[in-house]
Amino acid sequence: MKNIREEIKTGRLYFDGGTGTVLQEMGLEAGTPPEVWNLSHPEKITALHRAYVEAGSRILKTNTFGVNKEKYENFDTYIQAAVACAKAAADGREDVYIAFDMGPTGRLLKPLGDLEFEDAVQLYAENVKVAAKLGVDCILIETMNDCYETKAAVLAAKENSDLPIFVTNAYDESGKLMTGASPAAMIAMLEGMGVDALGMNCSFGPDQMLPLVKEFLAKASVPVIVNPNAGLPEVENGKTVFNIGPDAFADYMAEMARQGACILGGCCGTTPEHIRKTVEKTQAIPYTLPEEKQQTVVSSYTHAVEVEDAPILIGERINPTGKPRLKEALREGNYGYILREGQRQAEAGVHILDVNVGLPEIEEEAVMKQAVISLQTVTDLPLQLDSSDAKVLESAMRVYNGKALINSVNGEASSMQAIFPLVKQYGGAVIALTMDKEGIPETAEGRVAIALRIIETAETFGIQKKDIIVDPLCLTISSDSNSAKVTLETVRLLKELGIKTSLGVSNISFGLPKREKINTTFFAEALKDGLNCAIMNPFSQGMMDVYYAHCALCGIDDACLNYIRYADAQETQPSAPAIGEAITLKKAIISGMREDAVRAAIALLKEKTPIAVIDEDVIPALNEIGVAFEEKRAYLPQLLMSAEAASAAFEEIKRKLPTMESDDKQAVVLATVKGDIHDIGKNIVKVLLESYGFHVYDLGKDVSPDALCDCVQKTGCKLVGLSALMTTTVPAMEESIQRLHAMDASVRVMVGGAVLNQEYADMIHADFYTPDAMGAVRYTKQFYDNI
Repeated sequence: MKNIREEIKTGRLYFDGGTGTVLQEMGLEAGTPPEVWNLSHPEKITALHRAYVEAGSRILKTNTFGVNKEKYENFDTYIQAAVACAKAAADGREDVYIAFDMGPTGRLLKPLGDLEFEDAVQLYAENVKVAAKLGVDCILIETMNDCYETKAAVLAAKENSDLPIFVTNAYDESGKLMTGASPAAMIAMLEGMGVDALGMNCSFGPDQMLPLVKEFLAKASVPVIVNPNAGLPEVENGKTVFNIGPDAFADYMAEMARQGACILGGCCGTTPEHIRKTVEKTQAIPYTLPEEKQQTVVSSYTHAVEVEDAPILIGERINPTGKPRLKEALREGNYGYILREGQRQAEAGVHILDVNVGLPEIEEEAVMKQAVISLQTVTDLPLQLDSSDAKVLESAMRVYNGKALINSVNGEASSMQAIFPLVKQYGGAVIALTMDKEGIPETAEGRVAIALRIIETAETFGIQKKDIIVDPLCLTISSDSNSAKVTLETVRLLKELGIKTSLGVSNISFGLPKREKINTTFFAEALKDGLNCAIMNPFSQGMMDVYYAHCALCGIDDACLNYIRYADAQETQPSAPAIGEAITLKKAIISGMREDAVRAAIALLKEKTPIAVIDEDVIPALNEIGVAFEEKRAYLPQLLMSAEAASAAFEEIKRKLPTMESDDKQAVVLATVKGDIHDIGKNIVKVLLESYGFHVYDLGKDVSPDALCDCVQKTGCKLVGLSALMTTTVPAMEESIQRLHAMDASVRVMVGGAVLNQEYADMIHADFYTPDAMGAVRYTKQFYDNI
């Protein structure tokens, strides 16, 4: 009986190659979605699959990349036809697997876009339900460029089938997803959610993927998939071709196989011959699975934090215990206060933010969910989700964008039965408290025994020891003079057993005067004894002094560079603004704080003219975040949140200057080209252009050359921006450019999209190419400055 989940443990498997690009060679017209042929030309889809089987492919991707209920009313019919074509090509062979292929929806999820997370889950779920009934062998989630949408698709697959799940993401030249996720972040989240194999596809060729393969193999514990394009696209005689042929492609794939890549195949531009050569040159290379990595990792939507040698600081300030102002903010639904507290702690140098909103008089589940969603718009730090209520934790874990740290579980059977299924479903590392129904043991040995029991029970749920971080609990020494001694001894014993530890450091000093003196000394002792994570106050200079000095003294701060930076900052920088202080408009925009930006703009308008606020505050802020984005110090979410904050401030400014509507004479026509139903890139450019005050005529997606020309004629606009995500629709972009230039030689066309590069843009006679949204803003400003 077929079992791909078991077979990938024993030998190398091969995906097929490109679909749309090969179908165009078979007659598919440019701009026509490949899945349309499932119904109109099923014999050609079957022939394509069969050609890949004959070339040595063992996994066939169904021709369903762009299918979902939102795009096709009869989406299930397309899926049924696609699966039938793949099965016909497999012809009953037991060694050929059918992978149900799901690509991105083409929309950004909230808060960056307009698609609700649960709506995205539902779109994918509808697909999975149909495919599972049709008897496919696995689910392939591919070409995903957003961590959050990837999670939505994986949840849909997990919740609606028991099929193996493979995931490949599309990384850019910096080695990140469009929304900023590193390979380590994606590996942490996806392995935490239990996918069976993961890796990369599309974006670029095998030559550029080689460094990424090394990074994946250094972090991954499951089989790694590599499905590159056949190099870079070029135009020859009006056709799109790729610059890496089958032999060269296979040579690169052989190198990846030698490094340890497990499942090989191709994406755009690859043909059956590419796959045939890859099989020939790799099948004799010894097969090895990635070794199990014993790394304790949590992640955000951009990066992973590994709990290893260097201590991890967990900011404790988003917790209402002993914080009357936070309690007031929670009662009033003042999320701005929570966001500012999160940002302040991030600036102070913590690695993870604790989020606890537990108050008896509020609806904790709803507040926790909103707090998590909101915090992720202004900081990319991983979060520690902190609640004693399993329902609250589940709501937060579901919408969390990454692999969270969960606080907490304890040694009671009811606690473990409530928490461990959530960790298994959503992924996460979990804090384990050394207490049970008998309370907290008075001895270190007793606490270690509970820790071991929790770890043993976790394994029965499929949760590994590496994902358990034990909190041996510190009770205040004001009521038990041996408390610190027992806690520190427990930390030492757990370290000897290879178990990671965490402590809420300030608990040790409750009821005592000058608490920071006790906390600081205890923190130093705990670090010496091997403490891995500390929930602490990052605004305590004594605590931060201890942290940086410890790292320098213990050889985990290379050349003492972090200590030097910290010490210099103490001398040259003022302390972080108090939580109640108003922040500047520039900082609010850069930080993506919409409400603060509005308040700051209103305050500034009492002192300055609207034009001065724009020129001296709004534009410099946008330029600064734009430079940070281009230099990879900020990522798409921060860029969009900054643009939203600037737009909100801009609305207040326009109230004081009613004539300052965006000037139709400084306008841009934007469109995603004919046949392409992905408008993420175009929408990002629109948000940024509008935040800079330009007028945008947004024609949407799947826009014909005729519609573009009509809009330019009616509006008199001389600048057009075109986007394409799919290789198969770039010819439609070329036609649109030709038509626009033929109609009016003074019209300028800028282009962008994942499948484009400068060379390709030159070949299709675009006037400007940009790999990102800020480039479009720069060109637009330059265009109108020169008129």
